[in-house]
Amino acid sequence: MSKHILVVEDELDVAKSISNFLQNAGFGVSHLERGDEVEEFCSKNNVDLVLLDIMLPGLDGMAVCSRLRTKSDVPIFMLTACIEESQRLQGLELGADDYICKPFSAPELVARIQNFFRRFARVEPCRGLVLDKNENIARYDNNEIRLTKSEIELISVLQRHPNQAFTRNQILDNIYRDFRIVSDRTVDTHIKNVRKKLKDISPEHDFIQAVYGIGYRYVVQST
Repeated sequence: MSKHILVVEDELDVAKSISNFLQNAGFGVSHLERGDEVEEFCSKNNVDLVLLDIMLPGLDGMAVCSRLRTKSDVPIFMLTACIEESQRLQGLELGADDYICKPFSAPELVARIQNFFRRFARVEPCRGLVLDKNENIARYDNNEIRLTKSEIELISVLQRHPNQAFTRNQILDNIYRDFRIVSDRTVDTHIKNVRKKLKDISPEHDFIQAVYGIGYRYVVQST
């Protein structure tokens, strides 16, 4: 079954171009023009990824992202003119998985979405903490927590080399393989969100630790 992508964009020419390229690549596509229609649409339909413009009538993209994250872990790509880093970090704090800056190449957008889905097609266990990349869930013992796709990828990168410290740039290079320019503060934001969520399934463990002067590492927990 093809992935279903919801395009939330009030510029009709942009939305039509994106939709055409996505459909030609084999994706199912739906389109909304208003931000205040997104939450209800996602509750009634199976959506695999949301392309979400920031400037929308009814409800802006940041508010839409925040509302979706209270109920869903659907991947969210924010569509926006290049904005200040503080605003991008705000979106990541709210749970966005990625930013796409306008103007952008529609074929490149399709390729990035395809690569995104390709990275999360299997289940990866790692000595106690198990990542289910199909269901977007991390499990430890009998507890589980939902994560975003980017959060799962971040943990997976660190898990491949337990106890080894990774710099922020190394983490970015492994998560974002299309050589885009991303601030290393993006890593700190994702780490903060991930550590908070992992504490919910195992309060006594600190799976991801900061390494002074270097970055972060995944620590194997004794059972």
